[in-house]
Amino acid sequence: MNPAASPAPTFDEVVQGRRSIRGYRPEPVPRALIREVLEVAMRAPSSLNTQPWNFYVVAGEALDRIRAGNTERNLAGVPSSREFRGHGEYGGAHRERQIGVAKQLFAAMGIERDNKEKRTDWVLRGFRQFDAPVSIVVTYDRSIHGGDIGPFDCGAVTNALVNAAWARGLGCVINSQGIMQSPVVREHAGIPDDQVIMICVAMGWPDDSFPANAVVSQRKSIDEAAVFVGFDD
Repeated sequence: MNPAASPAPTFDEVVQGRRSIRGYRPEPVPRALIREVLEVAMRAPSSLNTQPWNFYVVAGEALDRIRAGNTERNLAGVPSSREFRGHGEYGGAHRERQIGVAKQLFAAMGIERDNKEKRTDWVLRGFRQFDAPVSIVVTYDRSIHGGDIGPFDCGAVTNALVNAAWARGLGCVINSQGIMQSPVVREHAGIPDDQVIMICVAMGWPDDSFPANAVVSQRKSIDEAAVFVGFDD
């Protein structure tokens, strides 16, 4: 171990400092480092220790083919075939938060409200998984499809994944735009039919010059989110 190296961040520093990264340097991420991230992430809790998750780690030409196919099909108007259940349009406070972070990102990137070209380019970046050098496609076993527990457990492991990556200097963004065309993802990532595609995580070394990477999304307060019952104070 290099004695001059910076001390490892604490858990609180990782959770509070992590940001969604949407701009990446082109350098590849070593396979050994990704394995290390996954090993830590897989300590996430799961219902009855079922550990339903699987990971398809994609890079290089295979990822380029997924980007191209996903983009081409979306631009051609092929309906989304994401395999997790959607909820339709957001409303109320949820919609306000969605708009709020979009305003933060567009302001950082200099995307004006009426600039259709820049807005389209931003959408295309999402289809390409923000040009990250690695995509980790999270799946769960189809034998448990139809319930909510498997997807819930996949959410837990995905949260652990992005935090473990951040602790090692890697950036991520959890991205459903990159798997909108699931047949393309299945073909080029080699995902068998006995797996349900849950989500993908773009991963790589953050590009500190990319303005959107500095955006820190706002969080609602504890008083808005938590109800304490049975406490004397």
